[in-house]
Amino acid sequence: MTREELQELNYITMISNVPSIMSLGILSHKQAQKVPHISVAMEEIQVRRKDKVVPGGLPLHDYVNLYICARNPMLFKLKDRHAELCVLRVSTKVLDMEGVIVTDMNAASGYARFAPALHGLDIVDKELTFAQYWTHTDKIEEYHRKAAKCAEVLVPYCVSPSFIIGAYVSGVEGEAAFGTLGVNVLVTIDPDLFFN
Repeated sequence: MTREELQELNYITMISNVPSIMSLGILSHKQAQKVPHISVAMEEIQVRRKDKVVPGGLPLHDYVNLYICARNPMLFKLKDRHAELCVLRVSTKVLDMEGVIVTDMNAASGYARFAPALHGLDIVDKELTFAQYWTHTDKIEEYHRKAAKCAEVLVPYCVSPSFIIGAYVSGVEGEAAFGTLGVNVLVTIDPDLFFN
């Protein structure tokens, strides 16, 4: 995948977390522990991420994990909570920040590859990452496709609010919830993104 092919990055969060994010930025897992928020992280995945260190980099929990494509297995697992969720749209300019890493699949995977952002998108399989679905008759192939759907961009510590260019919600309920937050964020309704 090339930089020109990537229009944005995505961050899945509760709509109720957005005011804090627009004030403090999107925080790494470790930094977010110091701030009141509602987490959407899956505990079993966080256990795997907790002790993992990015080769030549920081512990995984010191990075903000942005998805290359938010329509992925994590969002699918959260689909019943779609009205409470949003996907923040993050500018690809974060790729120019120092220390940013790209993964070709979920960073918690034992098979994930890591590359510095400058040429990191070269390791991302665009077809698999942006595929509509990841299911396959071969279970090993399905595991590979599922992991590839969760390709990430890892940003050390924090993503400044200045990189947030908008948000997706699943419907009018999410749009209305956003309207009560008092934040200046362009909201787009996209039911398909949320498996609706």
